[in-house]
Amino acid sequence: MARFDRYILSQLMVLFGFFSLVLVLIYWINRAVVLFDQLIANGQSASVFFEFTALALPNVIRIVLPIAAFAATVYVANRLSTESELVVVQATGFSPYRLVRPVLVFGVMVALLLSVVTHLLVPLSTTRLKERQAEISENITARLLTEGQFLHPSEGVTFYIREITPEGELRDIFLSDQRSDSEHVTYTARQALLLRRDDGPKLVMFDGVAQVLNVEGRRLATTSFQDFAYDISGFVDAFQPEGRHVRELSTAELLRAGPEAQAETGQTRAVLIFEGHSRIAQALVALVTSLVGFSALLVGHFSRFGKWRQIVGALVALAVLKSVDNALGDAASGNAALWPLTYGATVLGLALALALLWISARPGLPARLRAGRRDAARGVPA
Repeated sequence: MARFDRYILSQLMVLFGFFSLVLVLIYWINRAVVLFDQLIANGQSASVFFEFTALALPNVIRIVLPIAAFAATVYVANRLSTESELVVVQATGFSPYRLVRPVLVFGVMVALLLSVVTHLLVPLSTTRLKERQAEISENITARLLTEGQFLHPSEGVTFYIREITPEGELRDIFLSDQRSDSEHVTYTARQALLLRRDDGPKLVMFDGVAQVLNVEGRRLATTSFQDFAYDISGFVDAFQPEGRHVRELSTAELLRAGPEAQAETGQTRAVLIFEGHSRIAQALVALVTSLVGFSALLVGHFSRFGKWRQIVGALVALAVLKSVDNALGDAASGNAALWPLTYGATVLGLALALALLWISARPGLPARLRAGRRDAARGVPA
């Protein structure tokens, strides 16, 4: 690569790393606040909290990278223009097509990085996160097996075990359920077992008494029982693992969209095919946003007031591309035959970037167009 290309590429990579770090931290903090409330409230340690946030990072990076690439190209182009470096380089004979070459290399590098994230890291992290959620759910259930302490696993529920034998038998149980406004139920039993079933954990109590207090009538009903099964999934909130999510499937499985994948995920063939092509299109979008951001700032002459108009135009173009991508994505996810629409925003972005480069290669074109409109308004023949 030429020295100028290396210089531009180094500037782009530095700013790309900076914007990526800032945006990832913003997204990570928002996600961390929610996870902190959930995990710490369930009695989990800080290591579990950091593990969950780390597993959520690949999905955050997938969202952030195209935005960071766009911000980096716009910032670098604006700074080069403000410091007259682009003017000097263009005066030496560099065309806009030549100037955009390091940006193209930068976009390809970001696209490759994003491909690794979307095709490899996101499916792996999603699968691992789901497994850890199941393990944490088992730990939450195990928290009930604490002897000699009054536990409050949910609001209005009090649970007590006097002793837990080495065989896992619970002795002298007290369970108070006051979640209902109409009646309060208290269970006491000499023995109990905690069973984990497919429909949720059950507490099987033996040789006990159930006392039901009618709150309005202040009447107490007492019932003795030999054995009684109590569903504790309501306040334990156990995690029931199901089939794989769409994000857990590999790209090859998504593109095949076989009957097994459809039955496992509960999604249609169109949705699976769209998700597979969407992973490929996301990498291309990072390339397109870089080209559009840089090309937009090449349009127009040097101005001491900066390139704020071009920056606004680049932001508007990015918003339009995102809107088009969402609209075409909705259509593609509804019909498997329309999967080429997934790349519609990429094609439109490339066409827009080429159009901006074509305009910037003809610096007098906007002035001639404005003059032509003025002459037409005055009735002057062309």
